[in-house]
Amino acid sequence: MELFASLLNSVNDILWSYILIVMLIGCALYFSFKTRFVQFKMLGEMVRLLGESTSTSSDKKQISSFEAFMVSLASRVGTGNLAGVATAIAIGGPGAVFWMWVIALFGACSAFVESTLAQLYKTRGKDSFVGGPAYYMKIGLKKPWMGTLFAILLIFTFPFAFNSVQSNTICAAFEQAFNFNPTIVGVILTIFTFLIIFGGIQRIAKVSSLIVPVMAVGYIVLALIVVCINFKQIPHVFEMIISSAFGWNQAFGGMVGAALMNGIKRGLFSNEAGEGSAPNVAATADVSHPVKQGLIQTLGVFTDTLVICTCTAFIILFSGVSFTGGSNGIQLTQLALSAQIGNSGNVFIAVAILFFAFSSIIGNYYYGEANIRYMTGSRTVMTIFRLLVCGMVMFGSLATLDLAWSLADLFMACMTACNLVAIVMLSKYAVKLLEDYRAQKKQGIKDPVFTKDRMPEIQQDIECW
Repeated sequence: MELFASLLNSVNDILWSYILIVMLIGCALYFSFKTRFVQFKMLGEMVRLLGESTSTSSDKKQISSFEAFMVSLASRVGTGNLAGVATAIAIGGPGAVFWMWVIALFGACSAFVESTLAQLYKTRGKDSFVGGPAYYMKIGLKKPWMGTLFAILLIFTFPFAFNSVQSNTICAAFEQAFNFNPTIVGVILTIFTFLIIFGGIQRIAKVSSLIVPVMAVGYIVLALIVVCINFKQIPHVFEMIISSAFGWNQAFGGMVGAALMNGIKRGLFSNEAGEGSAPNVAATADVSHPVKQGLIQTLGVFTDTLVICTCTAFIILFSGVSFTGGSNGIQLTQLALSAQIGNSGNVFIAVAILFFAFSSIIGNYYYGEANIRYMTGSRTVMTIFRLLVCGMVMFGSLATLDLAWSLADLFMACMTACNLVAIVMLSKYAVKLLEDYRAQKKQGIKDPVFTKDRMPEIQQDIECW
């Protein structure tokens, strides 16, 4: 098993060092210029749209824009925010935090493009709209094989590899805080996963809409308390992050590459910008214009990385706990918070990660379900898939941390590369939709509406507009 994990790490280093980082940064900058930095200029519009929590349809089965946002945020806000940040700092130093910020600020535009395209090419499902990268690869690019390849990669990445990381982290946190047996915790997680995922997207959306706001606000409030307690250290922490990111501090001079790679890698795991995951749920939203959901999903990237990941980074760096020691992942975050507020820090993080990671488990499951439905409508296949998801939740509770992360990194790299190629090829349509939205806003139209006759060149490919 150790040999297998070592081989995976070697393959991941090649993929991330020489291929994916260049693609991620290149696409983020390209989309930012093409959209005239929509992620910054339309931030106010993103916040306004989030208040439109109702569906435009009278059909109660349809998913509202807010519910779609919460399901995608449920997947984003999870292990990456508490354990992933700690892992990035432990391996790449404080400078990894800076590169997480960078990939969020510019990568948010990739999130806008992919989610807007998902809305454009969505189709009508039995209970709600369905769509995502597999659909815009098949319909928009006319490459069904590419859609099938992406669907397979996503299924292995999110409901399987990522969910094993989520359950692994929950079990590690509860072992640290309460000395609970990981096997018992894994069984309980598996049972609750089974009960929720067999309820479909409506149940997942309702649960996510309840859990995500509560857990996010609670964690941010705690982080703000820690920041207030350590207010005088803020300039020192920022100096530490910047110097480590660029190697200005001699102590971190040899870690610039590690900071860059791990900051971007863990940042992508957390915010999923350009990865091709959030578009699967963005497509389910019932909105009047595709750009609306693109803007809302952009806001999700900022919420995830610039707010929640930064909270974790500050808790760790304020604490003075050694991040170069033996502790890693969620247990490093627990040690850091305990140094600030006492032993109750262990308990708080364990409870927080339970909600953060469990919401990710059900959100990740839906990404897989959407892509299973892309390939087949068989109920038997879907039932087998759901049981396998439950099995991977149990597997994660027993696997080692390194193996769980290595599997996740490998599949994430392959899936992201496939999606980035597709959205670059289709980006002109996302840009045209954005221009249409901006034009309607300039005309004084408060609630822009899109119809497929506005894009005659692809009108025959658009089903739901």
